[in-house]
Amino acid sequence: MPTETEVAVTPPKTSSVPKTKAQSLRSGDVADFPALTGLEEEWRFTPLKRMRGLATGTPAAETTLRYEHDGLPAGVTVSELAKGDERIGRVLVPFDRVSALGYGGAAGATLIAVAPEAEPAEPATVRVIGGGAGVAYAHTVVEVGRFAKATLVVEQVGSTTLADNVEVDVADGAQLTLITVADWASDAVQAQHIKFRLGRDARVTHVQVSLGGDLIRQFTSVEYAGRGGDAELYGLYFADGDQHLEHRQLVDHSIPDCRSYVGYRGALQGDGAHTVWVGDVLIQTAATGTDTYEINRNLVLSDGARADSVPNLEIETGEIVGAGHASATGRFDDEQLFYLMARGIPEHEARRLVVRGFFAELLQKIPVESLRDRLGDAIEARLAKGDQ
Repeated sequence: MPTETEVAVTPPKTSSVPKTKAQSLRSGDVADFPALTGLEEEWRFTPLKRMRGLATGTPAAETTLRYEHDGLPAGVTVSELAKGDERIGRVLVPFDRVSALGYGGAAGATLIAVAPEAEPAEPATVRVIGGGAGVAYAHTVVEVGRFAKATLVVEQVGSTTLADNVEVDVADGAQLTLITVADWASDAVQAQHIKFRLGRDARVTHVQVSLGGDLIRQFTSVEYAGRGGDAELYGLYFADGDQHLEHRQLVDHSIPDCRSYVGYRGALQGDGAHTVWVGDVLIQTAATGTDTYEINRNLVLSDGARADSVPNLEIETGEIVGAGHASATGRFDDEQLFYLMARGIPEHEARRLVVRGFFAELLQKIPVESLRDRLGDAIEARLAKGDQ
């Protein structure tokens, strides 16, 4: 193991000559972004030819995408926002061509709202279901009111070619645990941007699970709007066969006395399996008292699999509590396997135990027992497939 007022809203556009990651071009107009070539730093790991039109903005066919939710707990509502609603784009402004394509292509947005001071007794679950391999665009707005405390699960299943944006606004003193599960069909393609904004003393725990799909590219960004914000971002992914699973984060510390922690773990098996993790943390000059750390670990289970891992720190002030990063990629620890096999455990069972242990810490971050058990079973099913 490796050590509802409807108005016309035009998102602002920032300079195309950034000094830092946070100052990169942001615009809701896809025309403001040049065509992708694959040579750009942000896209050099992504196989553009497998994105089925999302990179070019010239999709061949459309598909359906629907949201399902049953038995939402008290304090949580799901509704639709018309295109142009002022709540769309308050937190998220597209950062690249595909995000802008999804922003402009979405007919409106789905609003998931948690009422101020609400503390639902049960998690709220929303399922996003793709209805075909054609192109879909989607926009989701999550609003968590002041001093609310909630757990939200968003599961994504079915076939699709999807460009979608998710903006999450967590008000002062609120706490949100968000679990997103990309368990798409094997032919699905997704490029997603999730943007969090944390108010004063707000806390977010995001667990991002990626198992299904042919090509999944997920970008998660965080900004702080008040002191005391605390963001923990966890990721669990398992690439099988020739899957491409790519995860990127940008945590922008621009406010004093905020904290962030990023911890992603992935496993790979199969000739052609490819995972990418790029973690960017920016500590701006004004962000004194920042405490941040990021780590990525990858477990390579077979020949032909490739894991790219790139942690980055950009620090503009030395008046911080701490900042660090780490990355490790490797195969099974031979000593662990030997220890288990020496006690009569067959090799395939020993491998299963090691991988289950590798992911156990992240699975425990999911406070929904049934989902946690189901994901554990899915991981073991993939391991059994690799042993065949």
